[in-house]
Parts: sequence; C-alpha cells; structure tokens
Amino acid sequence: MRKFLIIGYGVTTKPLVAFLNTQNIGCEIYDDKFQEVIQEDKNLFLPACNFKDTKTELTITSPGIPPYHPLIVKAKNLISEYDFFYDLLKERPLSVWISGTNGKTTTTQMLEFLLKDKGAKSGGNIGYPLTELYLQKAPIWILETSSFMLHYTKRAIPDIYVLLPIREDHISWHGSFDEYITAKLTPLKRMQEHHIALIPQELANHKICKNAKAKIIFYTSSQALAEQMDIDIQNLVFKEPFLLDSLLALSVEKILFKNASIQLLNKFSIGEHRIEEFYDSQKRLWVDDSKGTNVDATCEAIKRYKDSKILLILGGDDKGANQEPIFELIKNLDIKIFLIGSNADKLENLAKQYNIQYHKSMELKNAVSIIKQERSHKDVALLSPAAASLDQFESYKQRGEIFQQLALQV
Repeated sequence: MRKFLIIGYGVTTKPLVAFLNTQNIGCEIYDDKFQEVIQEDKNLFLPACNFKDTKTELTITSPGIPPYHPLIVKAKNLISEYDFFYDLLKERPLSVWISGTNGKTTTTQMLEFLLKDKGAKSGGNIGYPLTELYLQKAPIWILETSSFMLHYTKRAIPDIYVLLPIREDHISWHGSFDEYITAKLTPLKRMQEHHIALIPQELANHKICKNAKAKIIFYTSSQALAEQMDIDIQNLVFKEPFLLDSLLALSVEKILFKNASIQLLNKFSIGEHRIEEFYDSQKRLWVDDSKGTNVDATCEAIKRYKDSKILLILGGDDKGANQEPIFELIKNLDIKIFLIGSNADKLENLAKQYNIQYHKSMELKNAVSIIKQERSHKDVALLSPAAASLDQFESYKQRGEIFQQLALQV
C-alpha cells in the first residue's frame, strides 16, 4: 500500500485523506492537536512531537501551517493540495484563482454566482473541498486562494488569476511584507502567454510582473477597471469596497464569455460578517465587520461611516501588522474606540499617541455593554477588529455571531 504524509488535519485535508484511502493510499497524519497515537483503518494519527523521518511517497500540508513549523522544515517531497490535484487531473478544468488581502471571498462568490449556469463551483478557502470538485468533475474551478496556499504551490497554474489590492497582512507567517507580496505574485512565474491576470497597477514594476509571460491587465481603481473592460458602472448597485469585487468578477466573465451580466449580479447578496448592517429594538445601527481582519479592511469600513460618530470595536491577534494607518485615518473623525483582544495594550499606546478617545474593554461583551450605555440613535456601532479572532474566538464567524447576539439582547 502506498503511503502519504499529511501535515495538519483540518477542513481541506480531512476530505483529502478520505479520498486517498479510496485509492488504497494510507496516511500518516501529524497535527499539534493530537495527544496520542491512534491507528484507524489505513491511517495513523500522530502528535507533531512524534514525527520521524519515515519513507512516504509525498507530503501534503494544510496551508495554514507556517513554513518555520518543525514538521515543514523536516518534510520531504512537500507539495500543496493544489499541486496534488493539478498532477492528478488528466483533463484539467478551467481554473480561476482569486487572491488579495481583502475582498477575495466576495469576488469568488460573485463569480460563482455569475457562472453557475456554466457549471462553475467555488473551492479553496471557501465552497467545496478540492476533492469534491475533482470527484464532481466541475468544469470551472473558482478558487479563493490564500497567500499560504500560494507559498506552498509550485506546479499548479490558473487560467485566469485575479489579484485584489495587497495590504500588510500575515507578516508573522511570511516573515515580511515583501515575502507576502512575493507569495501573492508567484502564479505569474508559471503562467504562459495564453493565460490572463488582473493585477493592481501598483505592482507593475515588481520583478515578477516584469518577467511574466501571461497577459496582465493592470488596474488602478474601480472606475479605471470599468473603463478598461467597458462595463457600465452606473448600473451596478454595489458600493465600495464591494464595487471593485463586483467589477473583477464581471471582468472575468467578460474575458471568458464576452459578456458582463450586471443585472444578474445585482441580485447577489453580500456574505455575512462583512460590513453587515443590522438594527436593534431601538432602531440603532450596528455593523458586523468581523471579517475585517486586517488594517486595510477596517480602514475601508471606517470610511463608509466617516460622516457619522463611530463607536469602533478594535483588536485581536494582529499578526504583527502595523496598526498606525487606522489611527492616521481616525485622528480627525468623531470616533471612540473600544479595545479588545491580545493587542489591546499596543492599541492603547497608539490611542494615547494620537489623542483618540478609548475604552480598554478587553472582551467583546464588555465593549458592547459600554457602547449600549453611551450611544445615541445617530451614531454607528462598528465591529471591525483589524485583527484575527483566534486569541479569543474559534473564528471570525463566531466573533461576529456573538457580537450580533450581544447587540440584540434587550
């Protein structure tokens, strides 16, 4: 029996292991959360500390495992899940990869919505596991693609690569902002003349872009992209930051099928926890932007409500990112910030430096409680943490759900 080594046992690797078992491939699966060695059918589950240099044909890693993790450092024949299925597919589907710092989920969902009647299905960070896309023989794969997956992918190539603007994020994982940018641009190294990429103009002078063989459409803004692609922006219902997402999705549709289905896309509903507005029993506006996990996302959310007084809940695991751009943006606004999470001390120092009114709440429930006591009907209560959630929550989704529950409690 063939044997693969799997690093990390999560959302993407669990269905992969099940698929490998059907191909008579056993797996040695290592994960930090395992406490003991367990043998089940063809698979051996082991704590990371039990790793030994065993003979395995391939090593496939969960993309979230950082490159400095001891298992990654010791691994041999390491490939990504993208590479595995790219090599496995005899007839490759049309593939669109979508990446960037913010907006990739919305853009992916919008494009899937537009191309659903063509058999398109989403995967990667959202949607179906790649295993399901492979088994279902989906003709078009629309993959929301993280910088982590791009870092580990060495062979797979998209037919179309969509890159949204890049801002500082995942610095502790990649080691530097330059390495983060490099990871985002790596597909261009493998793409050929018949491939197409949509890339922010600010990256045009990057050496990877300069040396790329693919046809690159550089864009500077939503308005500029609409003009380049001859899309009537006046008929779109979306506002920024979702306007750019919608235009990128329509651009891909136009590249592939010579059509931009604006009326159809106008029926699309934005996903949960991304600038999601709701009202409490007193008709006061609350905004759940729990998916705003980095500085740029939070700045965009703030800009949307800058003409109102904002009560902003900020903080969490900022992954080493510089938070100062937020304070530069809000220093002249009518705003008070409520600090939660592991970077609360860091944010407190910045609040003092910029003379921003703040409350060091530490926990979400405390922040919401104080906001309820202080707010009026005219202001906006905004959860946009500019940080990941895992220091206090299971996910940004759980953080957003708890925020909504607390806000709606009478």
